[in-house]
Amino acid sequence: MNSLWIHADHVLRARYQNDIGDSALRWPQLLVIVGVCGGGYGAMMGMFGAVGGAPSWQMIFAAMKVPLLLLGTFAVSIPSFFVMNTLAGVRRDFGEVWRALLMTQAGVAICLASLGPITLLWYCSSANYAVAVGFNGGMFLIASICAQSIMRGQYRRLISRNKRHWKLMYVWWITYAVVAIQMAWLLRPLLGNPHAAVRFFRADAFQQNAYEAVIRIIRATLW
Repeated sequence: MNSLWIHADHVLRARYQNDIGDSALRWPQLLVIVGVCGGGYGAMMGMFGAVGGAPSWQMIFAAMKVPLLLLGTFAVSIPSFFVMNTLAGVRRDFGEVWRALLMTQAGVAICLASLGPITLLWYCSSANYAVAVGFNGGMFLIASICAQSIMRGQYRRLISRNKRHWKLMYVWWITYAVVAIQMAWLLRPLLGNPHAAVRFFRADAFQQNAYEAVIRIIRATLW
């Protein structure tokens, strides 16, 4: 457990070295961070259903789904980004790019875990399911924004080598955001609606577009 906190500290302090020969962290360690920290936030996020009387299975499902969301989005986005890097003529740097992006996923997971207590406090203050969904979306947005500082830190060396990496970094942000929204839609329910049966996937998960739902959630949250 102590090693996990040390590795998380390395991520937050951007002490990960891009050189494969002297990396402070390896990809299995980054995956463990995503699994543990992401799963921790997922368990806390799934407590909304438990507070409303839903079985604790929702907490377990949510603890599984948050790491799946982060790593699934990463896995879906990385092939197209590899092609973009190849077309941009920076394919030789992709080993470092891959590690920088995976480290960013670990950073998102760590930030989410740190926001977990705030999420629990919100659950104690509001029983509105739609608002809780919007609140958790905000937590994911905050964690993602905070983790971008890690990505920018890792990309400095790449950008100094080739300025094309600067534009590609923004391409990754857009690609990742588009995929993440749809991935989150497919993995519903994450919170657990007290008025719905607990299940791993919803019946309509593969039948609707995520962006229509996002507009409805924003309207329900603000108005």
